[in-house]
Amino acid sequence: MSKEITLTGITTTGTPHLGNYVGAIRPAIDASHNQNVLPFYFLADYHALIKCQEPERIQQSTLEIAATWLALGLDTANAVFYRQSDVPEITELTWVISCVTAKGLMNRAHAYKAAVAENQEAGEKDPDKGITMGLFSYPVLMAADILLFKAKKIPVGKDQIQHLEMARDIAARFNHIYGEHFVLPEAVVREETSVLQGLDGRKMSKSYNNTIPIFAPEKRLRKLIMKIKTNSLEPGEPKDPDTCTLFSIYQAFATPEEVEQLRQRYREGIAWGEMKQFLFEYLNAHFGEARERYEDLLRHPGEIERQLREGAAKAREVAVPFMREVRKAVGIAPLAERG
Repeated sequence: MSKEITLTGITTTGTPHLGNYVGAIRPAIDASHNQNVLPFYFLADYHALIKCQEPERIQQSTLEIAATWLALGLDTANAVFYRQSDVPEITELTWVISCVTAKGLMNRAHAYKAAVAENQEAGEKDPDKGITMGLFSYPVLMAADILLFKAKKIPVGKDQIQHLEMARDIAARFNHIYGEHFVLPEAVVREETSVLQGLDGRKMSKSYNNTIPIFAPEKRLRKLIMKIKTNSLEPGEPKDPDTCTLFSIYQAFATPEEVEQLRQRYREGIAWGEMKQFLFEYLNAHFGEARERYEDLLRHPGEIERQLREGAAKAREVAVPFMREVRKAVGIAPLAERG
């Protein structure tokens, strides 16, 4: 039985936080142990260049993200875990499919339209002021990421559905011109994916600066949890768990039995200080062993590099022959291979 191919990219611009873990990392690591699936997970460092022009930040983020996934138990024997920039066929394919991609399609990309709208609202004469070709055409790079490995199922958030549709359009156009070479990918939207609240009660996001890093050291973890906003209800007063950030974070990790026990403590009026200490101790224990592995990996970046290189070699076992096929399809091949 051939394995189903899935693919997920992680942009290297930040430190992985609890929201990332619940929404993307945990389900992906679980999938990496599924022997019926061949998952590709890559560090999207070329994508990072679109919004980040801080080399040190991208390097540090690459290190932290790779160490996080490995420390949390990614099965690299089954999954293909690699750095985007280590697979040159991705950028080569980006150019090839750019040549069949309509500019009008890129004009409709949400990120580009939002940037233009922002310029217009600011009264700029040039609606494209400050917009790079990276921002404008990154859906083509994303399409290449997917199409190169013939990935069928792509887990995405709702905001990424348009990019999957664009990848399908690009693949269909190429297939129409050159014959059937690309698999048309399908978006898999996890409606049930948990969205964690951050320190201020909004969605946990680095753009809001309200995150809790997965592997924050003990003292920092406790300090961050103590900063989480709560209401003014006194100890002993019943509290509503369903409107509480502390409870929602706990619920994302605990068993149903543990969650019900905590609900009872809310009904009994648990004090906010007590709840924050309880959550700190729970998360500190939950990630304790993985944090030790993470810190050890950070001390040995050569080991991370080795695993990424091995992953890139596995990725290129697929990419090199397929790119040879694509080149031949468009007429770029050794003359002895004509026909």
